[in-house]
Amino acid sequence: MADFLKTIAPMLGTALGGPLGGAAATFIANRLGMDDQTVEAVSKAITGGKMTPDQISQIKLAELEFEKFCKTNAIDLEKVHAGDRASARDMLRATGSYVPAILTFGITIGYFVVLLGMMLKQFTVADSQVMLMMLGQLGTAWGVTIAFWFGTTRNSQEKTNLLANSSPAK
Repeated sequence: MADFLKTIAPMLGTALGGPLGGAAATFIANRLGMDDQTVEAVSKAITGGKMTPDQISQIKLAELEFEKFCKTNAIDLEKVHAGDRASARDMLRATGSYVPAILTFGITIGYFVVLLGMMLKQFTVADSQVMLMMLGQLGTAWGVTIAFWFGTTRNSQEKTNLLANSSPAK
């Protein structure tokens, strides 16, 4: 669902799966004329496979309204998501739970086993769309878990540090 929504309304697609999901759902539901404005109801409507061209254009209009809302209220989605990740890391430190690490190892092993099995032709893709969906889901989950542990802006931070420590060009 998020992939489809991200292609037609990237900002709403990103927000719908995060801490601003309720607000994003409200914008979409209002444009689609839905009474139920929950994330679940909006997700179900979008993934139902029966979107008309008019509904798609309404979602694009909702995207513009949501973008204006974020600018008006000084909401930076990347900062919101970064804060969400930071609070998850803080919770992990406070609880000392091993569950995220175990899940990360499981996802990593599963992803590379499926990928290797496909490359070595142990799993046939031509016969099974399920294998493709599983690989896609594992790939997405693996990317998210890696971003959780290492962040998404590590190279940017390293570049900033290098620039700060360099001498100016003359």
